Amino acid sequence: MSWLNTAATGKEPEPYVEPPSEPKVKDPSIPNRMVSDKPANRPFLAHRAYREKQKKLHEEWLERKKIRDEKIARGEEVGPEEKDPTAQEEVGVFGILKFFVYLIIFTAVAGKFITGSYTWDYEGKWVQLKTYLPDRNQRLFSERLLSEFDGSKEGRPIYLAIDGDVYDVTKGRAYQPGGSYHILTGVDAARAFATGCFKDHRTHDLRGLSNKELDSIKHWKTFYAEHKDYFRIGRVSHPPIDPASPIPEHCDPKKAAKQEQAEKAPKKKAKERGEL
Repeated sequence: MSWLNTAATGKEPEPYVEPPSEPKVKDPSIPNRMVSDKPANRPFLAHRAYREKQKKLHEEWLERKKIRDEKIARGEEVGPEEKDPTAQEEVGVFGILKFFVYLIIFTAVAGKFITGSYTWDYEGKWVQLKTYLPDRNQRLFSERLLSEFDGSKEGRPIYLAIDGDVYDVTKGRAYQPGGSYHILTGVDAARAFATGCFKDHRTHDLRGLSNKELDSIKHWKTFYAEHKDYFRIGRVSHPPIDPASPIPEHCDPKKAAKQEQAEKAPKKKAKERGEL
């Protein structure tokens, strides 16, 4: 390295002289000048050659355009206008969409090659066709009609409802007759999803539930809405709940006691304030 020698000795390095045997080519930017064809110069030479070629093509196109314009001015018939061969095309919306389509295809093929699955073993709602289809068969069920889809009648699908939303769970083994969750089918058992009292809380009555229990219902609604095998098919219409009717008791005695205390607390505070 010449700069190390300069630093060590203090002497200026001898100027570089190209050997006579070095191949030479024409410099595309300076007429009548020859430059070395060494690898370091080749990108520059190729770029300059490309620019000169583009310039020549553009000038030839301008000349053809001028001749065409003159013919039009004289009233002569001309063919379709020629596009500038050197014009840079904008990508545009179609180009961007095309890029994303190619990207999706490449990703899917790569997933098939690496994991054996076009979706990289992802089975969420975003790869399910039903996610992108409009809801054409959104039905309104009465409680009586919903009860006919509990799996007891052969050939009929199996439905369950949670907080008014009806889902088809026919593909779930647990919802078939004899399954662990079959008791939840044919009815809106939203309260059971919150409390875990499958036998006693097969009702949509959500009165008296804690915030944690209400959050549990939201969780289950999201579970069914995003499940790859279950899909929403409509709503169930419930008659109004009589506010004077007793709130369903919890199947767990300890939780039942807490629930009773929670019910009495507002009345007690209201009595202390003299509102009752």
